[in-house]
Amino acid sequence: MTKVKDSDKLPKFHQADLQVCSDLGENDKVLSWFEQLHQAPIPKKVWLQCELALAEGFTNATRHAHKYLPRETLIDIEVTIYTNYLKIKIWDYGQPFDLLEWLKQQPTQTDIFAGGGRGIKLMYAIADDISYTRTSDNRNCLLIVKQYWPDSPEDNDSYDDDS
Repeated sequence: MTKVKDSDKLPKFHQADLQVCSDLGENDKVLSWFEQLHQAPIPKKVWLQCELALAEGFTNATRHAHKYLPRETLIDIEVTIYTNYLKIKIWDYGQPFDLLEWLKQQPTQTDIFAGGGRGIKLMYAIADDISYTRTSDNRNCLLIVKQYWPDSPEDNDSYDDDS
């Protein structure tokens, strides 16, 4: 990710947190919460890409990281919106997983008929920066960073507010 000098000192537009159970049924709640965070300067195309990345990250935490854990196991989500980029963090209690090594080992051609395995590739394609790291409290944190230019017309081409 290219970092703008002193961008960490820029004011945050908004930061929000959500905690949900490890249940795919919570996906609607996650996406509804995320939609409420949308702010005008963020191009709709970028927002929809981030929404997809969030849905994939949450689904992976539920299906894979928490596969053998109780439904009550919590997933923490944090979204921080800056002047020209957005950060999504998703914490889970699964076993450590080397996301970048997994990506390296995948075939370049995606099997469109496969039952899974496309979510990480999608998140990687959407994100300007992505990582999955073990934290000191024995959780994993999926970090997705997406840059944008506020109100960029080319990012809004496929979206029509009147539809």
